[in-house]
Formats: sequence, structure tokens, C-alpha cells
Amino acid sequence: MLASGVSLASLGYIQPGDAVASGAGGVKPARLRVGDTVRLVAPAGVIYEKVRIDIALESLTALGLKPTLGNHVYDRHGYFAGRDADRAADINAAFADPSVKAVFALSGGWGAARTLPYLDFDLIKENPKVIIGYSDITALLNAIYAKTGLTTFHGPNATTRWTDFNVQSFQDMVMKGTTPELVNPQVRDNSLAVRTNRIQTINAGTAEGALVGGNLTVLTALAGTPYLPDFKGKILFLEDVGEAIYRVDRMLSTLELAGVFKKVTGIVFGGFTKVGNDGAGFGSFALMDIFEQYGKQHGKPCFYGAMFGHVENARTIPIGGTARIDADKGSIHLLVPAVR
Repeated sequence: MLASGVSLASLGYIQPGDAVASGAGGVKPARLRVGDTVRLVAPAGVIYEKVRIDIALESLTALGLKPTLGNHVYDRHGYFAGRDADRAADINAAFADPSVKAVFALSGGWGAARTLPYLDFDLIKENPKVIIGYSDITALLNAIYAKTGLTTFHGPNATTRWTDFNVQSFQDMVMKGTTPELVNPQVRDNSLAVRTNRIQTINAGTAEGALVGGNLTVLTALAGTPYLPDFKGKILFLEDVGEAIYRVDRMLSTLELAGVFKKVTGIVFGGFTKVGNDGAGFGSFALMDIFEQYGKQHGKPCFYGAMFGHVENARTIPIGGTARIDADKGSIHLLVPAVR
């Protein structure tokens, strides 16, 4: 069921096997295969402990891939992994190299947005391939999607701890090209009721559209720039870590004032890890109070608790992938493969 007033055509909904019609032209990357060469880049913060890069190389090798490093991943410029133009040059070079089949961000932190003026978006559009990361990499993923229409992937950074759950989600989405229905596993953990990975429905119902979003802090920092996607007819997914509740409120207010919640067909809140506490006293707001204030006012299907973001077991979510959400079940169902 679509949200009121939204047609399949306006969402770019298509049949399996067709090209994705979303964003600036709609482009799906080729699926990643065992034995493919991939490139690790550092678009954001410096990695002080070089053993983390060693672990990332070992992790991707264990996935059956052949990881290579960008020229500047060991650079250091203040708290960045090299100067802005150099970090961007590694991204451009990865897309230009026909032997490279995917681009993995090593880590987040801060700084990916500073590379955007140096990226060759025409080059990226002409050489579509998988690019994946999360947290601060939200800026890079959404900018590429907005500028080229290329489906990008909000998923593990190369230095992430690749749990069995994370690996399975990544492989299903990026290597196998399946269309999974993402539903939280419900385990009681020796309790009478489910306490972990619970879904909290804010507005019931279903909605369809291309997925856009990622880290709330980073996404809202793109407001007013040419790198923010068009939200019309999209499903917005959001996560964050280490923010006070009032700052979450302020950032959601920015999206509301920009008309984002009016444009989208549905909203999914994922992991909001280490975000304030459950109110700080009489008259304070809990995090769920804030979600309800913004999630309810336009009547769009909306739920909290999906497994993506700064959580141990996190899904890979395709930005630009066409999906249906069910706010009662707390599910995200890919309608077409995110890769070709």
C-alpha cells in the first residue's frame, strides 16, 4: 500500500531485472563477486592505529575479495587522513580504475563532506561500482546518489567488526543481489518478553519508495548544499550515536523546517546508540517522545528500532534501493535487487 497521493511512477517503482529509476538517472552497480579487487579509501578521519588497517585487509580477504589500499590512506593532516583533495583523489582513482570493483571506506569520524568539491561526479557516473560505509560516510554516499543516481550502500566500514550477521547482510545485498525482507530477529534472551532489537511503531501502515538517509548528524549538515538528495517520494532512514536528546530534536527540526518529512513516504529510525537517557527529570523528553513528535505529525508510516547504524549487528541498506516498509512489522523489504 502506498502513502496517500504517491504513485508507483512517482517513486520510480519498477519490475525485477529493470534498471533502477531513482535519483539523478538511476544507476545500479554490478554485484561484487568472490575474487574481485576492491579499494580501501579513507575519506574522513585519520586511523591512528595502523593495525586497524591490517585487520580491515584481513577481513575483506576473508570475504573472498582482493583488497588494495588508496595512495593516501596512511596520510595524516590534523585529524584527517590526509588533505581534502588527496582523500578525494583516492576516491576518484578507485572509480577510474577498471580493475577495482568496489570502494570501501576504512572508517568514519569527520571529513567526508570536505572531499565533495573535489570529487569527479561525471567520472563516478560513467564508472558505476559499489561504494560502502556508514557514519560520516553518509555525506559521501548521499552526495554520490544525489549527483549521479548511483545506488550506494550504508553498511560496514572496512575497519568495522564484521560479525556473522553483518557479513550475511552485506553478502545478501551486495554479492548475491537478493531482495530480502529485513526484520529484526526476536530473541527473548532468557527473559519473559523480548527486550533486544524491539520494534516500536510510531505510525502504522506501509509505504514504498527509494531509500535515502544514514547518519542524522551528517545528513542534516548537508542541508542547503547541492549534495543533499531529493526526498520526494523516498523512504527516509536515520541513525546516530553519542548525541544528546536535544540535539536529535534540533536536527529533526531542521529536516522538518526543510520540508523533508512532508516529502517522504515513510520514516525508519535505526540505532540511536548512547543518545542521552530516558528523560533527565520531570518535564524532560525521552528519545521516543522526540521521535513521536516528528514522526506522527504528517501521518506517514514510521517505526523505531531497525538494525542499522552504530550497533553491533547492522544491516547493509542501499541508498537508492526501492523498498516497501511495514511499520507494524518493523520491516524493510527490498523490492528489486540493489545491484545488477
